[in-house]
Amino acid sequence: MAPAPLSSPPEQPWIMTPLVPSPTLSRIAGCNILLKLENLQPSGSFKSRGIGHYMLTALAARAPNAPPPHFYASSGGNAGLACVYAARSLQLPATIVVPETTTAFMQAKLRAAGATAVIQRGASWSEADAYLRRDLLANDAAAGVYVPPFDDGAIWAGNSGCIEELRDQMPYNNDNGGSGARIVPDGVVCAVGGGGLLVGIVEGLERNGWWGGSTPGGSSAGTTTPTTPTTQVFAVETEGAESLAKSLEAGRVVSLESISSIATSLVATRVCDRAFEVGGRDGVRSVVLSDAEAARAAVSLVADERLAVEVACGAALALAYRPGYLGGIVGRDGTVVVIVCGGSNVSVAKLAEWEEKYGGGVEGEAVDGEVEAKVLAGR
Repeated sequence: MAPAPLSSPPEQPWIMTPLVPSPTLSRIAGCNILLKLENLQPSGSFKSRGIGHYMLTALAARAPNAPPPHFYASSGGNAGLACVYAARSLQLPATIVVPETTTAFMQAKLRAAGATAVIQRGASWSEADAYLRRDLLANDAAAGVYVPPFDDGAIWAGNSGCIEELRDQMPYNNDNGGSGARIVPDGVVCAVGGGGLLVGIVEGLERNGWWGGSTPGGSSAGTTTPTTPTTQVFAVETEGAESLAKSLEAGRVVSLESISSIATSLVATRVCDRAFEVGGRDGVRSVVLSDAEAARAAVSLVADERLAVEVACGAALALAYRPGYLGGIVGRDGTVVVIVCGGSNVSVAKLAEWEEKYGGGVEGEAVDGEVEAKVLAGR
């Protein structure tokens, strides 16, 4: 049966997510914190945007007489789930190949979401991906469609949608009595794994006119290229998975020899080339923090906002939980949007484990540039 028209609203495998203020995080951060709740996407993470857009683009590019596609993805995490949810919404099959490190918990989630098959192969993602290409796609040339996890222009375009939505979601400037121009965010915070979300955010900022940062080689004699974007981006990684930070330090894209972070969704040994280029621009601030900070942020979010996210998402939230950190950069009246990227690798048991190992979070308040804070043993 041929796919239904791509313009059909039910086929869009992602949703517009809410943008909500967080008084608690605003108090701690020392500025206005808004949360973009990508954890409410159908698959549980922002991956629904990029992966869904990629799959719709692939469908639109197929010849009218081509057989219905069968999607193949190599991911033991959120990209695989996004592929399955999107395929299900399109009433098409999806096979997911996961590495041997993928937990039974995540494999069960993939099957429950409706995966046609979940195959475990290889000691790493690269080995699982090689098996998928060599043994599955090669034998399904007519119908098989490969779905990359983060490194494709269609994925970046899909991810940029979270910024496009901010145009109609940001609060109005109080100086205009609540009826003038909407506030332009002073900052956007995102977690970085392979870099697809980072690229999408910068592309979205550019389209909104919120990005004035220079690019390498962007200035020439007799001209002035802006070097300070209207909105700056905080690209956050955890120690042991900081492939972007290491690449920026080296001045070239490098691959990590090993991964030691517990933030498994950020475990990309190498960021995509486009993320390295974007990460080196003025206005992108690379931040590396500990697993402990990310885990404490994830635990604290449950109590503070009644939201459960995995440690990878906690990495972005941890900047807002650093007392006075963001306020010290954008000012007390500044506004920062934190992308709550979500993630499905979280459970009550995992949250309890993180709380026992790392503590319950940070409690504090930024007052006139001075910070009082304490790490809680429990919460």
